[in-house]
Order: sequence, then C-alpha cells, then structure tokens
Amino acid sequence: MEPPKVPTTKIQDSSRSSTARSSALFVTSALALPALSHTISTAEQRLIQMALLVGAATHLRPQCPKTDFPSSSTLKNLRPSESHLSPYLPSRRLLPCLFYSSRRHPRLVAVSAAAISVEKTEKERFPVTVTETKQPRSSVRLCIEVPPTSCKESYDKVLHEFSKQAKVPGFRPGKKIPENILINYVGLHNIQQAVIEAILKKTLPQAMISVEGRALKDSIRIVTKFADMYDTFSPEDYFRYDVVVDVAPEIKWLTEAKYKNLKVIVQIDKTITAEIASEIEFKRRHKAQGSLRIVTDRGLQIGDLVVLDILAARIEGDLSIGEKIPSAERKGFHLDTEESDNLLPGFLNSILGIRQGETKSFSLQFPESWEQVNLCGVQAQFTVECKELFYRDLPKLDDSLAEKLLPGCSSLSQVRESILQRCREVEQTAIEQATDNAILEQLSKIVEVDIPQSLFEEQGRQLYGARLLQLQAGRKVNEQLLSSLSSEKAVNEYLENQKDNITSIIKQMLAVGEIFQCENLEYSTDELVKEVENSVEEFKRHNQEYDEAHVQDVLEGAKVLEWLRENSDIQYVFR
Repeated sequence: MEPPKVPTTKIQDSSRSSTARSSALFVTSALALPALSHTISTAEQRLIQMALLVGAATHLRPQCPKTDFPSSSTLKNLRPSESHLSPYLPSRRLLPCLFYSSRRHPRLVAVSAAAISVEKTEKERFPVTVTETKQPRSSVRLCIEVPPTSCKESYDKVLHEFSKQAKVPGFRPGKKIPENILINYVGLHNIQQAVIEAILKKTLPQAMISVEGRALKDSIRIVTKFADMYDTFSPEDYFRYDVVVDVAPEIKWLTEAKYKNLKVIVQIDKTITAEIASEIEFKRRHKAQGSLRIVTDRGLQIGDLVVLDILAARIEGDLSIGEKIPSAERKGFHLDTEESDNLLPGFLNSILGIRQGETKSFSLQFPESWEQVNLCGVQAQFTVECKELFYRDLPKLDDSLAEKLLPGCSSLSQVRESILQRCREVEQTAIEQATDNAILEQLSKIVEVDIPQSLFEEQGRQLYGARLLQLQAGRKVNEQLLSSLSSEKAVNEYLENQKDNITSIIKQMLAVGEIFQCENLEYSTDELVKEVENSVEEFKRHNQEYDEAHVQDVLEGAKVLEWLRENSDIQYVFR
C-alpha cells in the first residue's frame, strides 16, 4: 500500500535557541553522565583488573543527532515522536536519529576471549578444569579449578621473587632465605595475596577459552570474593573460583514466518498537515520582521514577549515550602507567549496579566508523565517577577516584504508556495520515518531475547549519554542542572523508567542484524563512501572520534528497512 501524503505524530519543537528551552519548566529528559564512579575495596579492584586482562571494555559511542531542518519550530511539528525513534534509521534521512555501534551477531557484540593468546607452554604449566553452568539473562557461570601442582608452582615463584627483592637483615642480596624467615619478614597475608593474583592472571585467560566467540566484552565478573579465596587458599590444595560472563544472546522468533510477510500498521496523526505547518511558518517569518515595543499600560497577554525571574521550591506534604528546585529556576527567562506549548501546564495562564515590575506566586504540579523523572508528580511553589514586557510592532504584509520573508521571492504568493513545498517534503520524510519506526516496533514484538544485563545497562547508559549530548549541544543544560542529574540514583531511575524502551531497542538491533545476514543484503561502494563522508564530518562537528562500526550499522539498518518496506504488508491508519 502506498504511503499517504500526510504528516505523522505531532511533537514539540526541540531546537529553539531561546533561553526558555533550557528550563525545567519545559519538557526535557532527566539525563546524567553515562559513567559513574563507585567505591570499591582494593581487593575487589584487583579482581576487576584481572577481568579486564581478559576482556577490554566495549565502547558504544553515541552519535549526536543530525538534522537538515531549518531553525523553525513549525517544520519540526511534522516529525514523529522522538521517543519512538530507532537507532537503525539511516543518517541520510532528514529526521534526527540516534545511532549506536553495538554490533549485530557476530559483530554486534565483540568477543572477549578471541583476542587472548595463550602459549602452549603456559597451558601445560597451568592446566585448569572449567565447569560451565547456564545462568539467566544470557550468562554462564564458569567454575574454575586449579590443581595443587599449579598452586605450588605459583607459590614457589612468588617466594622466589620476594626473596630477590626483600632486604632481610643477616642475609646478603640474592642469598636464599629460609621460607619461614621470609614469611615472617614479608607477612603471610602479602605472600598469599600475591600468589592468588598470580594464579588468577595465569588461569583466567585459559578459562575464558571455553566461551571464545560467545562472550561479551566488559561482562566478565569474578564472583568469588577475594576474602574467600584468601581464607581457603593452600599451596597444597585445589584452588577454586567462579566467574560469570555474559554471552551473545540468541534470537527466538515468535512467528513461524519469522520476519517475512510482516504486517505493520502505521498510525498517522492529522493534527498538523503541511498546509497548516506552512501557514504557521509564514506567520513566524512575518513576526521575525517586526520590532519589539515596551508595554507600559497593561499586563501580559498572548502574543507578547516577556523576561522573567523564576524561583521554584517543593511543597511538602504538610504544605510547607521545602527545598528549592534548581532546574526550574531561571534569571532573565525569555518567553514568547505564542511559542509556549512545552511549558509546564498552567504556568502561562498563571502569569497572564502580570505587569513589568510585578511579582506573582502560585503553585503547580508537575505531571506524572514529565520527562525529568525527579520532578514527576512534584507539587511546586513558583515565584515569578516580570522584568521586561514587550509587544511586536509588525510590518504591513505586501509583496514588498517578500524578499525579506524568503530571499529570492518577489511576491507573498511565491513565499507561501515555497514554504508549502518545503513543508510537503518534510511531511513525506516524516511519513517514511513513521513507517520505519512502526516496522521496527513490530519487529520487537515478534522476537524473544534473553538480554544480558551488561548489554542492557550499556545500551541504556548510551541512550542516556546521547540525550545528554543533545542538551549540551543545544546549550539546554547548565552545570548546576548537569550536576543534579549526574548521580548514580538518577541513572538507575532512568534505566528503570526506560526499561521497556531500552529492551525494545536491543531487540530491534538484534533482529535487524539477523535479517541482514539471512537475506544476504549488501550495500554499494558508493553508498559506503557517501556515508563515511557524512559520518566523518558529523563526528568531527561533535568532537568525537570517528567510529567505522557506526557507518556499517547505519548502512545495514537502512538496507534491512528498505527490504522490509518492500516485503511487508503496511497499512496506514489516520487518527
């Protein structure tokens, strides 16, 4: 079925440069830094370092979104909702998308054991017995047993090294020191700790060979506590420890036909059409030609521009005023009353009529659906002072204004037609975007994946970080807000609140990767060169290191979506 020439879901402008856009009064996601520091013991730190000897961390680098839209908020109303955007949509589309370098199997997740080189002599000297037990969430537990001969060899080697380095009174450097004297001088605790670390360093890479080609990077966890290893260690006995590692998840298709003959319903929102959007854009351009005049004889009304100082504080259960809400406070807050769709509900109505120099106080409640999760449902007391108040003095609309409204145009009718044509192009792109989103959403519904915890957390943190980059790039977050959103609690809240969305995206990634392989899809050299050029420029613009895997992801995702559009039953439903 041919896609209709109508727009998709209406969303709010996300690109305005106004100071208003950086306020918590507007809809913004609660974001935090993707990496957090944790307090760990020295022993636990050693275990982590041992695990990192086997698998280096995977870097899932988010790319900041790209858009070819003009700055007008009108055109952006034609885009589909940002919450439904997929990481697999090609960057050559006009709509903003997020991309991730998580690789599809076998490249979706890098193998941690494949790069390990263990010499034959080492294998013979340190034989290990590994028992593998399947665990939930696509992980396995490896029970590793080291024989007494290997333990004794490590013990003797550590003693020898200490003997060479220790300066024991009464013994010349290099002279053999009796074991009991050396232990008393160095300390049994230090010796055993060094022996355990040596054994782990030698045996862990060998044990990981059993999951070679399956293990996910940065997912190896030594779960046996160091203190337990220390308490049970004896150079004359077996040494045992357990490791848990995440492995590449398997995809289970819930339908017999898998992804073939996919039935997709695309819901189209008719609220904003190209015609309506073009008229709004025309009015915006007309307003831009006007001049601001100070209001002296009345209060604020719709159509005015106002500069506000805003204070905000929580209202406690006993109705007392609690702590301040820094993210909702602003000095010199510029507000255009005709572009206030994203304001906190009730805020604009509460300040209508305010005069220059006047202060108003009122209470409002943040909706439960507010994207800044730490404010959801919060009752707040606002104190607003009107610093400046302006109205627009607009020029007369006639053909003499055409060139200023849109360079190259000589009449108002030409201006309107040019804007309408552009809106129609944007509208069609939005329909294609909505179609791709609906296809990917349907894919996530027909696959079942036991997602590893490490993959879930990493993907979630990358989504979190990518959204933060968006705010930083648009200067919509200040240091104070960034600090308040950078706690571990904030990140965990995001992961919990976005659990379904993150899970869906991972399922889409894995499904797209499998379809690309199963259908033997390919992209041309020209497509590769073009995407590389676009990506290099984009990464450079955002001061990020170029990621080759990103280009492959984009092209493969685009090819899969193209194949699915041609081989799926797509129906468009108007709302």
